[in-house]
Amino acid sequence: MTDAVGSIDMPDAEDAAPESKKTRKGGKRGKKGPLGRLALFYRQVIAELRKVVWPTRSQLTSYTSVVIVFVVIMIGLVTVIDYGFQEAVKYVFG
Repeated sequence: MTDAVGSIDMPDAEDAAPESKKTRKGGKRGKKGPLGRLALFYRQVIAELRKVVWPTRSQLTSYTSVVIVFVVIMIGLVTVIDYGFQEAVKYVFG
């Protein structure tokens, strides 16, 4: 009996790995010591940071202002809700 994936006895063609292929072990990174791997990591981090599109000063000021205003509004909302719950508890429990 087979299910949607296939039977246990006959695996799907995608699942069967060809035995004639040899797998690489390590490649360039496998031959380096710990300091070489650390240097490679550092170089890759620097390369990725160069790809980042950094915001301009005006964009940064604008984004910071939006975040500060949002946080102030959320603080006010939580304060009002907290005060409402406080008054409800005082009313119920006396």
